[in-house]
Amino acid sequence: MKILHTADWHVGKVLKGRSRIDEHRAVLRELVGAAREHDVDAVIVAGDLFDTSAPTPEAQSLVLPALLALREEGRQVVVLAGNHDNPHLLEVYRPVLGELGLHVVGSFRRPDAGGTLAFTARTGEPVRLAVLPFLSHRYVVRAAEVLTGTPAEHNRDYAARIGELIAALTAGFQADTVNLVATHGTLPGGRFGGGEREAQSIFSYYFEATAFPPATQYAALGHLHRRQQMPGPCPIWYSGSPIAVDFGEEANTPGALLVEVSPGRPAVVRELTFSSARRLRTVRGTLEQLETLEAGDDWVKVIVEEKPRVGLADQVREVLPGAIDVVLDERFRPVRAVRQAGGGARSPRELFRDYLSATGREDDRVAALFDRLYDEVTG
Repeated sequence: MKILHTADWHVGKVLKGRSRIDEHRAVLRELVGAAREHDVDAVIVAGDLFDTSAPTPEAQSLVLPALLALREEGRQVVVLAGNHDNPHLLEVYRPVLGELGLHVVGSFRRPDAGGTLAFTARTGEPVRLAVLPFLSHRYVVRAAEVLTGTPAEHNRDYAARIGELIAALTAGFQADTVNLVATHGTLPGGRFGGGEREAQSIFSYYFEATAFPPATQYAALGHLHRRQQMPGPCPIWYSGSPIAVDFGEEANTPGALLVEVSPGRPAVVRELTFSSARRLRTVRGTLEQLETLEAGDDWVKVIVEEKPRVGLADQVREVLPGAIDVVLDERFRPVRAVRQAGGGARSPRELFRDYLSATGREDDRVAALFDRLYDEVTG
């Protein structure tokens, strides 16, 4: 049987105030076209259909018709909630879309209540598909337990319990069935795409690849926006996002995965590339250097290597109309002149690290997260 594995659509994404709804419309059209062209038997959407937990009517009006189009010709369509999705909203969709033949899982479900799907592919193979939506730490590890123990112990609890849930969902796997797992989360060693919510990707939000039993012939993952295969006891893949979600994802290749699998044999995976969305680029230089660049239809983040002055951003946008984010190179930012009472220039990053050190809370992971958030706010 053939499966189209996709995830991390992030429909409704606004990039520095610019709507990307037309790009998403084109990307979803490409995705539906791929399902038709390759005549797939099933489609797995491994989470993050929407960019926010309160998607606009316009975003929903794109996603729902796309799901129905994927369902054409009797294809099985399986959708699960990611960390950006509202699981309660997906559960509202569940009974309605279920009547139309789509399987929607917003919250964790027991194997006999929709957590493990059993169906026969159009090509005749019996299929067992374990579905585990994104689960927050507070859902998996009870609040009372968070009050005791160390962060490392809490993470072990999270990983161990995710493993227990997957074991329960996959208990019905057999040698003569196509055995699949679909989930949304972080495996250690995965390469970030650039637009993920880091606080829900690191620290206490990862689990081990060993959670997937060897009888699994393919594990379809969502959450990391870079398409990649992960080492483990079975074929494990992130499909990546079909669209570059944010700056920092310029090196990603948007697309989906075409998977062929039959009982008792590991899956064969082929990468599909999509090209209808606008390219995201980060460029840097002086105004004179920027004038020589050709950006075409790209969305551009510009790092200006000049001293700040009134009207500089407007001048940049005149020479690069696709520039939607214009920032000063850190060497020229006024914030570098922030001073402490003791004297000496200190940047916000340095001040935050000094604070962590002074309060006995030094943690490289927290400092790295501050850097990321600071860049987002100042950018």
